[in-house]
Amino acid sequence: MAQASPSLDVDSIPLESLDIVGQDTYAQNGYPHDAWARLRREDPVHWNEHGVVNPFWAVTKHADIVAISKQPARFLNNPRLAVFPEFSPPDPDEREVQHLLNMDPPVHAAFRKLASHRFTPRGLAGMTRDIETITKDLLDAMMGDGEEREADFVEVLSAPLPLQVLAELLGVPRDMWPTMFDWTNRIIGSTDPEYQDEGRTTTETFQAARLQLFAYFAEMARERKANPTDDIVSVIANAELDGAGLPDRELLSYFFLLVVAGNETTRNAMTGALLALLENPDQWERLRREPSLVDSAVEEIVRWTTPVIQFCRTPVEDVEIRGKKIRAGENLCLFYPSANRDEEVFEDPFAFRIDRNPNRHIAFGIGEHFCLGANLARLELRVMFRHLVSRLADCELTGPPERLRSSFVGGIKRMPIRYRLEAARG
Repeated sequence: MAQASPSLDVDSIPLESLDIVGQDTYAQNGYPHDAWARLRREDPVHWNEHGVVNPFWAVTKHADIVAISKQPARFLNNPRLAVFPEFSPPDPDEREVQHLLNMDPPVHAAFRKLASHRFTPRGLAGMTRDIETITKDLLDAMMGDGEEREADFVEVLSAPLPLQVLAELLGVPRDMWPTMFDWTNRIIGSTDPEYQDEGRTTTETFQAARLQLFAYFAEMARERKANPTDDIVSVIANAELDGAGLPDRELLSYFFLLVVAGNETTRNAMTGALLALLENPDQWERLRREPSLVDSAVEEIVRWTTPVIQFCRTPVEDVEIRGKKIRAGENLCLFYPSANRDEEVFEDPFAFRIDRNPNRHIAFGIGEHFCLGANLARLELRVMFRHLVSRLADCELTGPPERLRSSFVGGIKRMPIRYRLEAARG
């Protein structure tokens, strides 16, 4: 998760030796903002061979990432979704998971349209009351008798809140919530030893969790086809493209993406948000005095945390970016947290400011692949912090956050806090 400022002295390290994708680096130190800052200054389109089987071009400037992202026909998501340093990208012919993240035009737009109406502000209007209720219930449970307590913030609030919201949206019953949580941990956290299945590799752990998720939603989709309801599973299960239902692989991969992306990223934004507020107590006190700043605070939270670290794009033809010649088929890795600290775009980028305006962050991506669930994530964050601002009387860390071993999603596995909550007002 994001750090407040560059923390390591990397000026003496050769550029070719900078560690920007090492899983252990992220687990131990958080985001390598110091290395990204140096690349932005000295080599913003940087050929990286360090720590990976398959080299790539590291793109660290906001303007370049925006330009690449707005040309989806020229820069494809396939075949390399992201940089995973410990293994090679699969052969396209062997790819089993076809979802929105690795689809390109024109297929991507057609598949996105199937559910996009449910994630517009209007489509989510009916979810606001559910999110309010879920948040209030979780905070009431955290409060207990109103005395000072200790807990893991991830366990008691930032993990269960988006999970329960997602379950409501999908129509997943309560008894399956822990299983959904386990699936997302093992899929996103498959590079972390804590979440790896015993005796299985990273890839085997990922595949096992994915197949379990597929099996569950295959049965759920069959039920919804026979007896349609109003949840997202029913919408997608009964959707048609060109007069026919979705093929099984694409249907199940849609659910795969919604479960994993809809849970993991919001959880980590919430955790990183509280951490940022605790590390910047002046901003927390201001938010308490001026709760009307919640909306702008949420945008700063999303910029600051940027839970999705990177995605790749692959040019279909030779291109030149900042004087670097990139051949067709070579991979460009877009580092979104770096773009969101770009000194040419953000005034005082390493300051956490809840009233930042303008705030041109691209934490949700930009262009055709702009995050489908961005409106839902914003809604959950706004609701949670409106409640926290009025109820959280005291809060402090009781130990360092424990970070996920991943250079793809910036996760915090645990964050121990001591706190006191007050009863809800009104």
